[in-house]
Amino acid sequence: MPKSRKPVVIVTRKLPDSIETRMRELFDTRLNLDDKPMSQKQLAEALRTADVLVPTVTDRLDAAVLKEASPNLKLIANFGNGVDNIDVAAAVARGITVTNTPGVLTEDTADMTMALILAVPRRLAEGATILSGDKEWAGWSPTWMLGHRIWGKRLGIVGMGRIGQAVARRASAFGLQIHYHNRRRVPPKIEEALQATYWESLDQMLARMDIISINCPHTPATFHLLSARRLKQLRPQAFVVNTARGEVIDEAALIRMIAAGELAGAGLDVFEHEPAVNPKLAWLAREGKIVLLPHMGSATVEGRVDMGEKVIVNIRTFMDGHKPPDRVLPSML
Repeated sequence: MPKSRKPVVIVTRKLPDSIETRMRELFDTRLNLDDKPMSQKQLAEALRTADVLVPTVTDRLDAAVLKEASPNLKLIANFGNGVDNIDVAAAVARGITVTNTPGVLTEDTADMTMALILAVPRRLAEGATILSGDKEWAGWSPTWMLGHRIWGKRLGIVGMGRIGQAVARRASAFGLQIHYHNRRRVPPKIEEALQATYWESLDQMLARMDIISINCPHTPATFHLLSARRLKQLRPQAFVVNTARGEVIDEAALIRMIAAGELAGAGLDVFEHEPAVNPKLAWLAREGKIVLLPHMGSATVEGRVDMGEKVIVNIRTFMDGHKPPDRVLPSML
């Protein structure tokens, strides 16, 4: 690409106005003003046209679609922390660099995780519908809408990366005892600061926890990490919270166990087949067994702007001939 020509940057979804404006100033940017997910056909056309593609979690860039990429496409600057929507190995094999936006959503996602850790045992969503529904509230009663105290309970964090550690800091302030499973044990200094207990065996940790928080990325190794077999390790009074990726949990098994009273409940911000949500989950929510949110764990104005700024930095750095700061390699997944 000639140095004098601005790179063609195709953005697949609507981004914050300030980010879109800056991208238009810097690049030959094509925006998605309708904010509707692109079809696979439209994605293929974008891959044939762009020098840089800026996709989001709703765009599935598998090996078959990436075959449509023209030789001009050199960078996929993902607007998102996870890259499970992209076949990174296939992209790299075609000479395409992949970047993401790590770190900027840590606190927002941890806030939402903590909100669900509070909401599910204390029945907050169920209680809120009492006042907004058709039935009239009869008033306070000493035995009505009883939930469970979280103070002194054991929280098992699956995935002790940035977000897992941020969840642990918040949970400690609420009196939860912190336990965790991670593919690598964190340094002793972090364990000491979080007063966290490490479990090499996920099965052993699951069997002893009151609340499980899923905070690991979705990779081939973590698909159905909480399988039907592992979910059965949980005690009937345990709660499961997931703000990571829906594919990490065997959703069908989770539904069966909650419906049968084999688990106390769940708080889910992500789903296995997004944007489709299993109707049985909606039924369990209406029954007050679970709390459902529409993948809004990172949905803050500040977070989205920070993500966009990282995308811009990655594009500019790459176009200047340097390695972008947030490059993703297959070996990292």
